[in-house]
Amino acid sequence: MIYVIGTGPGDFKYITPDALEALNKCEIISGYEKYINLIKNNFPDKIFKIYSMRQEIKRCEDALKLSRENKIIGLISGGDSGIYGMAGLILELANNNDKIKIIPGLTSAVCAAGILGAPLTNDFAVISLSDLLTPIEIINRRLEILSAGDFVTCIYNPGSKTRTENFKTACEIMLKYKSPDTPCGYVKNISRPGEFCEIMKLSEIKNLKPDMNYLIIIGNSQTYIKNNKLITPRGYIKKGA
Repeated sequence: MIYVIGTGPGDFKYITPDALEALNKCEIISGYEKYINLIKNNFPDKIFKIYSMRQEIKRCEDALKLSRENKIIGLISGGDSGIYGMAGLILELANNNDKIKIIPGLTSAVCAAGILGAPLTNDFAVISLSDLLTPIEIINRRLEILSAGDFVTCIYNPGSKTRTENFKTACEIMLKYKSPDTPCGYVKNISRPGEFCEIMKLSEIKNLKPDMNYLIIIGNSQTYIKNNKLITPRGYIKKGA
């Protein structure tokens, strides 16, 4: 049996009851070292299998092999396992006899939104700027469409040591459709030591040098700032009423 588990954005308190129940059932917990370290002390009786970046296929293949030997495996992803996590890959590699259960988790966009205010109360989109698996040309085309459609946009993986220009390019694309005064915000190290957030305008945030620990939210044409919080109105209060 394989439980594909989203462990939330960081702090152990954000693990859902279903995820905790599944983790307690597992004999072996498999994941990136970064995510294993966030939960390891809470499961001292478990066996942990630690993998590095770019070992996703091996991790899933190892989990399937152990499961077929009647082991109970927890395959973990930070946030939600179905949002840039392992859920899709394990289902692609599995056969009809493999027993797999997907356990949802709390994704970073939701936590960041709560920290910054209420920017996601109307239509929004989520996009990753990592071009490791998706060509940058496709990412930029999607940004064009999202910006033209006036979506609030949550940006995952905005930068890294080797990806230093993708976020700047993304902002330049959005500025073709959005006002420079569009309210935005970011949260760094969500629910982890060193958590920090800031609200600013699109013209200002484009100068940010984010890394993988940032979640960035770009507002739409209706988003505004009140009491240092981002608000995207749903429409309950009508203007001029």
